[in-house]
Order: sequence, then structure tokens, then C-alpha cells
Amino acid sequence: MSGERFQPVKSADRTLEVLEALAASGHRRSLVDLARSLDIPKSSLHGILRTMMQRGWVEADETGTRFGLGVRALQVGAAYLETDDTVSLLAGVLDDLSQQFGETVHLGRLDGPNVVYMAKRESVHPLRLYSAIGRRLPAHATALGKVLLAERTDEAVRGLLSWPLAALTPDTITDPDALYEDLAATRERGYAIDNQENTEGLACFAVAAPLHSPAVDAVSLSIPIARLGPGLEERIAGALSRSVSQVRAARGLLSDRPPSPATAM
Repeated sequence: MSGERFQPVKSADRTLEVLEALAASGHRRSLVDLARSLDIPKSSLHGILRTMMQRGWVEADETGTRFGLGVRALQVGAAYLETDDTVSLLAGVLDDLSQQFGETVHLGRLDGPNVVYMAKRESVHPLRLYSAIGRRLPAHATALGKVLLAERTDEAVRGLLSWPLAALTPDTITDPDALYEDLAATRERGYAIDNQENTEGLACFAVAAPLHSPAVDAVSLSIPIARLGPGLEERIAGALSRSVSQVRAARGLLSDRPPSPATAM
């Protein structure tokens, strides 16, 4: 604002840190644990948690000592998805791919060094990928993330990712040169491949949604290696490309600004 350096409001910043920490945990956390990880004095954190509990953003367990997200967080998250133009626009694409292959289909969005699941369609098979809307995964270890990283220069990717790269499985690409080589191959073929890099025994293929430049959203289809028969990769890649190309004409209906929380570089 007017060239002045912005200084976040401390109380608001701490409140958001608590929300983000609880969202990332996947389980309830104690006051001591939160205070230590967020470097917030226990007395201040206790007041923040009580205020958030009163407003429904945080809930405590029966002992009153462990805290997790409250129903208000769910309401706001659901409202975000309901009003997101891209999620609505690509819903039909996800439906079509799910009906064609009967496998798990995701819409993902780049968020800094991670990719966030924005929407999904479940596999019809008992053996399937576990995932949840809102889950965050390292972009370098997923087909969704890699196809979006490939939309950017290697220099931009270098500044975007968190180094050293985390290994989710023995097949996760963690070497920088190997990753840049993989991204180059992704650009050439037009789709990304996750070959057991995120989950052992699972392959995933993804294409970028051509709604922003560079793209911030992508669509993927995941399938167990055991069901990946001859020629199926090509069929999946072709179906993904055809599906997202159908929404290219809708690009003019969306804002030029990439949807939050994506980081476009």
C-alpha cells in the first residue's frame, strides 16, 4: 500500500498459523505441542484457542486438552469449492474420465511447492488410492504437480520447491537434475507420469488444464500397477488430453488472475 512494507497483524497472523497447523496435522494436537511447533507462548495460544472454540473454528476432545478443526472450518472450505469456477467447470471432465476408466480421478491445484486436491471421483474397485479433498502433497512427487511444474521454467521451479526434495517412496525423484530431465520429458509428451513416486504400487497420469497461463490446475487419473495393462497408458493419456481440451474455449470466462491458493511463476 503506497509503497509501504506490509506488516501482518500479529494476532490475526497467529490465528491463521493455528488453523494451518491443525489442518496440516490430520489429528488433534495438545496445547504444549502447538505452542512448541508454532513458537507461541502457551498463555497467548490458550486465549487464541478459546476464542476459536467459541466461534466454532476449533474443537477440543473430551479431556479438553487436545484440539482440532471445528465445523466452521468445514463450512468455509465447502463454500470455497462451491464458488470456485474451475472446480465447477471441470466437474464434467472428472465425471467423464471416471465413467470411462472406473479409476480414481483428481483435480489438483499448485500451491507453492505442493499440489492440493480440489475435487475427486472415486475408483469403482476395492483396491484404490486413498485421498481426500484438501490433501496437500509435494508437487515433485505427483503427476499433478509435475505437469504443473513443467509449465514453468527450471529456474522458476528451483525457486518454487522446498529443497532438499522429500522422498515419499524409493522411486520419488529427489535429484534436481533428474527432476528437470523428467519435466523436460513431460513437456515433450504433453502429460506427466508418476510411477510409484507418491504411493508404492500406484501409477498416475496427469495433464494441465489450459485455463490460465501458466496453468495452475491439472487433472489426473490414478491406477494400481497391477491393473495397468498393455496400451492402457496411451489410452488414459489420450482421454485426459481430449477431456481438458474441451474446456479450452471457456478460458475467456475466467479471470486472468490464477485462482488462490496457487502460486504461478
